[in-house]
Amino acid sequence: MAVTRSQKNGDVSSSEQPRETTDGTDKSGDSTLSASEKKVLRTVFISLVIDLLAFTVILPLLPSLLDYYGTKEDGLYKSLKDSVSSFRELVGAPDTPRWNSVLFGGLIGSMFSLLQFIASPVIGATSDVYGRKPVLVLSMVGVAFSYALWAVSRNFGLFVIARFVGGISKGNISLSTTIVADILPAQRRGKGMALIGVAFSIGFVFGPLIGAIFSRWAREQQGEFYVYPALFALVLSVIDVIYIAVLFKETLPQTKRAKSISSGWKNTSYLINPVSLFKFSSVTNMSTKDMSDIRKYGVVYFLYLFFYSGLEFTLTFLTHNRLNYDSMQQGKMFFFIGFIMAAVQGGYTRRASAGKEVKMAAQGILILVPSFIIMAFAYSAVWIYLSLALFSFASATVVPCLTTMISLYGGNDQKGTIMGIFRSLGALARALGPVFASTMYWSCGATVCYITGGVFLCLPYLLLKRISVDHVKKQ
Repeated sequence: MAVTRSQKNGDVSSSEQPRETTDGTDKSGDSTLSASEKKVLRTVFISLVIDLLAFTVILPLLPSLLDYYGTKEDGLYKSLKDSVSSFRELVGAPDTPRWNSVLFGGLIGSMFSLLQFIASPVIGATSDVYGRKPVLVLSMVGVAFSYALWAVSRNFGLFVIARFVGGISKGNISLSTTIVADILPAQRRGKGMALIGVAFSIGFVFGPLIGAIFSRWAREQQGEFYVYPALFALVLSVIDVIYIAVLFKETLPQTKRAKSISSGWKNTSYLINPVSLFKFSSVTNMSTKDMSDIRKYGVVYFLYLFFYSGLEFTLTFLTHNRLNYDSMQQGKMFFFIGFIMAAVQGGYTRRASAGKEVKMAAQGILILVPSFIIMAFAYSAVWIYLSLALFSFASATVVPCLTTMISLYGGNDQKGTIMGIFRSLGALARALGPVFASTMYWSCGATVCYITGGVFLCLPYLLLKRISVDHVKKQ
């Protein structure tokens, strides 16, 4: 059971406050969203869709961007390209422009995830002290500035700086989950987390399509073709900043905030040290049982995303090698994934009854096992798309449910820290997973890679089942 910092300081009763529950026994009433809750959720949802449309525009453009910077005499580009070539030779990947671009793009993506790993806990802890809105707006201003830098990045070094600024600043997603935890009691929180998932699906369906249009147009252009998509992302980002600044209402009152940065951060090193993050060391005033629970959820989340993101990254390799898919066909494939995810999150995950999150997350992880086993032996579009359907279902359920469960822990002045650390662990997994999976794919082959990933996904599944059993015993 968690004790909030305000309780420790004598603001309320000093007795321990129970962890929030989703079994229907709390005082939050039924599971119907109130008008005020719907208003905040609508604001957060629209903001996330705008943000993710801007964020995903660059994804189809990365190969063209890297080709463009490759024509420049840029020392940083040459150095990173040599590193990618060394990695390619190490794992035995073919020496073709296509795979060099994919691996190079993976390196840029891993860098962005590592920056998220560093920034998310700090942003979350800061919001516990100063409130969600000012930190959210500042984060979004940083993202907008990164797009402005991209628009003028005539050399690769400035492009990397733009991605660096974007990675450090992108705290709006973890803050959005914290905002949902602020406004919704346990019984209704799953609906809010699923809505965030729907925003992700919409952004990752339509953003890359817009980017693909820019990409096709870019092939016919000469010179600085990236300026227009960068300005498109910048305009969306500026609209998003104004939208939040005007319409979003603060969800963490002054009376419920952490008293100071030192109490919110505990120790800055805890927020960037991987071992401390897995231990949630910066979270204080929590019972031994609750601390054990959130650490287990953190490990489940990390293991799940480590294997999931790695195998997701290698899908482009698999479909090209076995089905000879080009970029457009792969774009249709990811559209299929996003469409199913949006449908499942809107029609199933969001409507799931409270208290079923652990069971639903476990089912999602378990469904991934046959999905990856099918992929291991799939040599036709029918089998690939069958495995992708299962893959999409898992994608739509696991993360929203785990996020709902972790949000039940800690006091109001700790939500930002806990959610920030949780997302940081996911970012670390997304940074390391593609490296592991690419090495396995090119060293041992696609079949071994996907079977191994499917088998190892049993680890987070079994750990999650153990948490579920412990909760039943506790009740």
